[in-house]
Amino acid sequence: MQKRNLIKLKEISFPLASILVALILGAIIMSAMGYDVGKAYSSLLKGAFGSKNSIAETLIQTTPLIFTALSYAIALRCGLVNLGAEGQLYMGAICGSMVGAHIQGLPPVLHIILVLLCGFIGGALWGLIVAVLKMRFGASELITTIMLNYIALEFVSYCVTNPPFKDMTPGAAPRMPSVVDAVKLPIILPQTRLHFGIILALLAVVVYYIFMWKTTRGYEMRVIGMNPNAGRYSGMNIPVNSLLSMFIAGGFAGLGGTINIIGLQYFLTEGFSNNFGFSGVAVALLGGCHPLGIIVSGILFGALNAGGVKMQLLAKVPSASIYMIQGMIIIFAVSRELFIWFGRTGKSLIPGKSHNATGGTSNG
Repeated sequence: MQKRNLIKLKEISFPLASILVALILGAIIMSAMGYDVGKAYSSLLKGAFGSKNSIAETLIQTTPLIFTALSYAIALRCGLVNLGAEGQLYMGAICGSMVGAHIQGLPPVLHIILVLLCGFIGGALWGLIVAVLKMRFGASELITTIMLNYIALEFVSYCVTNPPFKDMTPGAAPRMPSVVDAVKLPIILPQTRLHFGIILALLAVVVYYIFMWKTTRGYEMRVIGMNPNAGRYSGMNIPVNSLLSMFIAGGFAGLGGTINIIGLQYFLTEGFSNNFGFSGVAVALLGGCHPLGIIVSGILFGALNAGGVKMQLLAKVPSASIYMIQGMIIIFAVSRELFIWFGRTGKSLIPGKSHNATGGTSNG
């Protein structure tokens, strides 16, 4: 029990240390640039947690981040690296927007479920393309996911500017039609914009936990992700599990885009995603792809996004500083895996040297 507690403590300490060091380095850089660090960070906290509305905005930013983090996490558990959550999010948003805008007369609850289902399928099919290319042709998912992101962005650009997808309202900016009132998610905190989507995000985390840790299929995915050879020798179907993992991963990202449409923006435009797909990768890594870790790191990044607006407004610090801090958090968080990898392979961080079996170094 004591050993298990020590392991858990180490798992928590690394992300916390990453956050602390990133904030310290961020403070040093901002101070060197002539900004008031104290005012900057106090404005950041005020914008993230200083009022009911600030907390609501933090949770609004957290919602799509949780979905895209789950997208990355479930693929990684099966040994795949999904860098395509941004494209999957957009494809889900397109499908959800079309069903939410062009179908009328359904009971609200049924209509919302249909919109969410279509959003899930839109993202899932976009993710499935990656798995098919990998299983059939051996294409690296690192490349295909990134390429599909660009294709999805270009397709969004086409949809918001060309019929029959674009909003044909005279004088309307390039966008898809607004969804009908029946599918707009209810506000759960009065006098704020916080919608029911945050509840759906937490439910998605529960589904992720149950599927990955309480089902046979989830167990197979985790085994394949840790050791494909062991899974293969155990009779596990690696292609089927890989296809399923990318299907579900894309579906989670698609849900994130759809919920952001029907809960907050109500219509799709170019650039409606605040880099949620790529930030979701960071959230998953910082949270160790663990359900609770994803929630906590999602709130952290949501707070940085929401508080960054206030920091820019009050302390006149460029919003790019937030991305700088986020980037440093991830670098420090994942550096542990780098050192673990060097330890396992016996390689050294110093060029020309390698670790020998006794733990020393020798010239290579």
